[in-house]
Order: sequence, then C-alpha cells, then structure tokens
Amino acid sequence: MNNKNLILAFALSAAVLFGWQYFVALPQMNAEKAHQASLSKQEKKENNQTAPGAANLGLPAPSGGSSKRMTREAALKAEGARIAIDTPMLDGSIALKGARLDDLRLKKYHETPDPKSPEIVLLAPKNTSYPYYAQFGWIGEKAASDSPGDQTVWTQQGEGTLSPGHPVTLRWDNGKGLVFTRVISIDDQYMFSVADSVANSTQAKATLYPYAYVAREGIPPEAGSMILHLGFVGVVSGKEVDANYDAFKDAGTPPKTFSSTGGWVGITDKYWMAAVVPPQDEVYNGAYSATALNSGTKAYQSNYRLNGRTIAPGASVTITHRLFAGAKVVDILRSYEKLGVVGFDKAVDWGYFWFITKPIFWLLDIFYKFIGNFGIAILMLTVAIKLLFFPLANTSFKSMSRMKKVQPEMERLKKLHAEDMQKQQMEIMAMYKREKVNPLAGCLPMLVQIPVFFSLYKVLFVTIEMRHAPFYGWVHDLSAPDPTSILNLFGLLPFNPHNFLPAWLAMLSIGVWPILMGMTQWVQTKLNPAPSDPVQARMFSLMPLIFTFMFATFPAGLVIYYTWNNLLTIAQQWFIMHKEGVEVHLFANLKRKKKAHK
Repeated sequence: MNNKNLILAFALSAAVLFGWQYFVALPQMNAEKAHQASLSKQEKKENNQTAPGAANLGLPAPSGGSSKRMTREAALKAEGARIAIDTPMLDGSIALKGARLDDLRLKKYHETPDPKSPEIVLLAPKNTSYPYYAQFGWIGEKAASDSPGDQTVWTQQGEGTLSPGHPVTLRWDNGKGLVFTRVISIDDQYMFSVADSVANSTQAKATLYPYAYVAREGIPPEAGSMILHLGFVGVVSGKEVDANYDAFKDAGTPPKTFSSTGGWVGITDKYWMAAVVPPQDEVYNGAYSATALNSGTKAYQSNYRLNGRTIAPGASVTITHRLFAGAKVVDILRSYEKLGVVGFDKAVDWGYFWFITKPIFWLLDIFYKFIGNFGIAILMLTVAIKLLFFPLANTSFKSMSRMKKVQPEMERLKKLHAEDMQKQQMEIMAMYKREKVNPLAGCLPMLVQIPVFFSLYKVLFVTIEMRHAPFYGWVHDLSAPDPTSILNLFGLLPFNPHNFLPAWLAMLSIGVWPILMGMTQWVQTKLNPAPSDPVQARMFSLMPLIFTFMFATFPAGLVIYYTWNNLLTIAQQWFIMHKEGVEVHLFANLKRKKKAHK
C-alpha cells in the first residue's frame, strides 16, 4: 500500500473530524444543556420588548409583553386564567388571554438521562427569558377590535382539561354582531387541532382572513451550528424552505415570503419543533420574519394567512388549523405525513448526505425495534455496512497483500535506481502492472466509508431517538461522550467531566470506549510491517494516540461503532492475508518493539 497516500488520508480525516467536533459539535452539545437549564429555571433578565413583525401579510403583531423578566411560574400567573393540558406526551396550559398555546412541557423527555430530572420545556409564556408560543386568529377588514387579538380574554364553555378525546371550547363576542368560537383538541401525541368559527348576526356581510403563527422572542443559547439547522423550517409546494436566525441579523432585512398549497411552517430546535399546519388543500401566503427589539435582540415569527372568508348575515364559517408542538420523533412525523401533512419528516435535519443518512437511520431503527437497544443496533449496523463493502474491502486487502509480496522487489528497485528517480518510478510502475497491484486500492474502503461515518455522526447528533439512549454498563447516553475518564477514576466518582470542562480541555477527558478504540486502531497498524521511512513510521505509531484523544469528545455511539468496525476489519484483514499466503506481522512487530526497548 502507498504509505504516503494513507498518511494523507488519515491526516485529512483526522483534521476534519477533530475540527468538526472541537469547534462545532461539542460547543453545540454544551449550549443545548445551557438552553434547557435556562428554560426550566427562567432566570430573571431585563429586556425591553417589542413585537415580531407581521411580515407584510396584515397579521396583528403579537405584543412583546413588559420589559420585566419573570420566572416561568410568575409569568403563568400573570396571564390570568388558564386551561390545563394533560396528555400521555404533554402537560401545560392554554392562556385564556389571547387563547395562546404558550405553556408546554414534554413528559417523555428530561434534561438528563435521570427520569427524575425536570421535563423539557418547549413552549414558554411572554415575559419569561425566551418566550415561545403559537397563536391563531382572524384579520378583519374593519377595525382591529372587531377581531380577537393578543389581549382578548376568551371564555371557556364548560369546564375540563384538554386531553385526547376531550376538546375544550372557547368563546368571544365582539359586541358588534360577530361571535368567535374556538374548539381546541389534541391527539395522543403532539398534534393540536384548532377549529375556529365565526357567526355573523349583523345585517351586513363580513370578510375575515384566518391566520396562524409560531413566534419566538430572542435566540435560545443552543442556536448557531454549521452542521445543524436551527430556526425557520417548513415545506412549501412540496419543497423544504428554511432560514436560520442569521439570515435576519442585519437591520431592515425583509421577510422571506412565499405562497403554497399544502405544507407547513414553523420554528425548530435540535430535537423539538413548533409548527402550524394550514388545511392542505388551500392556498396560503406565508412568511419568515424578524423584528428588532428595544434591547437589541430580535423576535422571530413563522406564519401563514389563508384567503378571506366572506360571511353572509345570519351565516357562519369554520376553518381548522393544526399545531405540532413536540419532539421530532421520526415515526411520529411520518405518521402525520400519512394523515396528509406534506413532507413532515423534513423537520429532521438529515443534512446534505440525506440519501445516506436516511437509510442509515432506517436500518438502525429496524435493528433497535428488533433488539431493543440502540447500542446493539449500532453493532448490527456496523456488520451490515461491513457486508455492504465486503467486496471492495476484499479487493483492497488482496491488493495490500500483493503489495507486501512485492515489497522486497520494490526496495531492490529503489536501491538499484537511487540516482535516477524517473527510472525508479518507471520500473516500480511496471512492476505494479506486471503483478496486478494497485497502490491506491488500500485507501478506497476508508475513503468510501468517510461519508458513511459522517452520516452516522449526523444521525447520532440530530435524531432524538439517540438522545439519552443507553448502552450497557456506564454508557447512559449514546449521543453524548463516554462519561468515564481518569478525572473521575473511570466512573468511580459520581460526576461527568464533560459537564464542566471547557471545550478546549474536553478532549483530555478520555473515556474507556475511546481507549478501546485507540487500542484496536493500534492493533490494526501492527498488522502491517512498519514503513521503512522513520518519519512515516513515527506518524503511523502516533495515529492511534491522536484518534484516541480526538474521539474522547465524540458521541459514545460513534466511538462504539468505530471500535467494533476496527475489530471486524482486523478479523477480515487477518483472514485474507492468511488466504493470500502473506505473513501476519502483528506478533513479530510486537516482539521487535520489545527487543528495541531492551
């Protein structure tokens, strides 16, 4: 095998992987923890607020609340009466003031793998640190007071908690002959249905435009990543249309507008999303927009407005919106696609390699459903990938074996033509052709698997199925780094060094699995004779150590994959080398190394 090409490939891979993990992924993971902590505690901050813009659709801009930041509990009380929400997946409440959905927690997800830790906060009311809410309503052609607004206090008809099979009904009379009724229902997962009706008891027709939006005030701490899209997301005319927060960083940036039949629009985090879904057979105008706040931050809104409804005297009209507010579980998203919500699984950021990432997740999910453990599923996936690339790997290892056979002849040619490099290269190339040796063949399996490696990294990083997914032993979260290290005596002390180490020191916290990975990498290098060039030999000897430090901050699931992949590669290479009649140098190299130290 051409050692220079292999060294270059290793070096490039190491540089990309290390840079990606060190500068992007690790800060992203730490930021998400900080975000959830801030949402649960709702630390007091002082910010003057104004409302997000209406994106040129005539929508009433939601008010930004007071400048005083409150705890979550205080803000919920300040809004007045509320209707409780209680489902198998969610709990929270609806504010009668504005009929906003602004208080939602996810029962199945917690801040840490400990099920006793606080639930994940999704939607948050105004006047808290990071308000995040959904609003529905009507735009009238007359005075704004004719339609319910952000400050309108609705009346609940009857009593009760919103739960699956038990909708709640709200009513508001504008005192001018229009009566608005809102029936809110929810399924047993994350989809709300909002049926808005208007009855016209006046002597004149009325024209109203239904609308819905999701709004967020301020950017949460986890926002901003090169490998993960956060911010606006939606499907318009069957295609994904998104925009990140930075798209609106410049003052005066116009809204991003669009029209479509079917689709949805929303605002997404890494694992969670709130999105409004119009009737899928109707044309709507939508927009992503941002408005500067007095404090210097921004407020963001993802909205749509449907065509007007003309209501004759004595008549009524009803329009049904939907709101998804929950975890981006792929099976759940796809179940809503089957119910007619176009392209809903695009809410998961599958990345540019989606054509690899999706099949990897699909296969991983199948294995998980069969075996019940994502760690074992990763091991099974590794075997499947090895089988997929088996013919290529066989060809590569056979070529490497032939390279070993011709190494003595190659060394002879180098010495014979040491003064004539051109002649030397010509003779070596002629030998390669005569012996049917491809010096680049050994690099092909590694190069081909790099997209697979990155795609698996993406799956572990962005899919909520991997979040807090346990393996056996000390690994309780396959999407997080191995929690053991010498700093906590490999798990004997009850703390995780990755939770407090700064990013630039995190790679020094080397867990058990990265060490196992480094050992398998070292064994792989010892299967081959050491390069004759001492510089190359030194680089090869350092690669396992470099990879061990580099993988210390990688998700444990990825390290387990790479370790198991190394073991399978070692077994495959050993078998082929024996089959080809090539000496396996592992023990000879170890013996030689021991003698060198004596």
